[in-house]
Amino acid sequence: MKARIEEDKVLLGSEGYTLYEQSGFGRPQKDGLRLSPVEALYLVYRGRIEIPGYDFDTLLVRFSEDAHMIRSFLVYRDIRERGYVVQTGPHDFRVFKRGEKPGKGESQYMVRVLSERDLIDFSVVQGEVRTTLNMRKQHVLAVVDDEFEITYYEVKLQKLPGLEAAPDPKPAHGILSSISVIINAGADLGYDLAFYGKRLDESRIVLATVETAYLMEQGLITIKQGENILTTEDYCACIQDSDPELGKKITVYRHLRKLQYIPKTGYKFGHHFRVYSGRKIHSEMLVQATDLGETLPMNSISRSVRMAHSVKKKMLFAGIHDEGIVFTEFARIKL
Repeated sequence: MKARIEEDKVLLGSEGYTLYEQSGFGRPQKDGLRLSPVEALYLVYRGRIEIPGYDFDTLLVRFSEDAHMIRSFLVYRDIRERGYVVQTGPHDFRVFKRGEKPGKGESQYMVRVLSERDLIDFSVVQGEVRTTLNMRKQHVLAVVDDEFEITYYEVKLQKLPGLEAAPDPKPAHGILSSISVIINAGADLGYDLAFYGKRLDESRIVLATVETAYLMEQGLITIKQGENILTTEDYCACIQDSDPELGKKITVYRHLRKLQYIPKTGYKFGHHFRVYSGRKIHSEMLVQATDLGETLPMNSISRSVRMAHSVKKKMLFAGIHDEGIVFTEFARIKL
């Protein structure tokens, strides 16, 4: 079957309709079939169409003004050869359920193709996920690494439900030792039951910096420095240099605590927090706080997801926005 190139489109005559009807290739037009560059590449690669003057290699070069083309082709080929019908758009690809095709079924996935070094702007990803959800599809990232292996990730927006409210601990007084705060708190004050800090002995608990800032905001602890009572702002100013990520960590910590989750340091897992639901023995989530407009390279997100999966936890990125906190979950999947 012969095709021709016009600008960035590959066109077939009316004989091309069979490719659409049988396998969902291209978009029908009044006088034939229009193929996207990646569809044309695949069909030439498989020997199903010919374009005079071009073989696969020269056609790939012809379309390589799009630096993404080789990755797009590899993902398209992989999905096609897993038994799915694929069409371009509205992100990179729309993937139909197995055995279904345009006009005779529904699409299941919206796929965005990325490289391992692409920067992830969480506000952009969240916007695309919302668009996908509005169409009742699953949002998938197809990430092509530097050796051209493909990993698929499903991306979801998670709305954490509030849990049953637990009683607050009782007010306590503390002292400042460098940037660490130690409070005088026996078991009767309820800090152990609320999972704050680490107990030094029967009467003392040492608090993490984010715990201290939160408890000061809530008016539950007071800290003396010499003869002065520190404000929350004073305390945060004292520790800001030693923890430049303090601001976003406190914002996310505050949000999680108000929903009655228990955030503890995620240092051992390479993230800001490990998060418990109620009094469960094991944490269920790893959470990384991200500021508005912050980006992370995809290879960093890949490390995060692999770590979370290896310890059987969800990997959430807590994006700080003007309207509040938006949790984005990344999880590896097999198509």
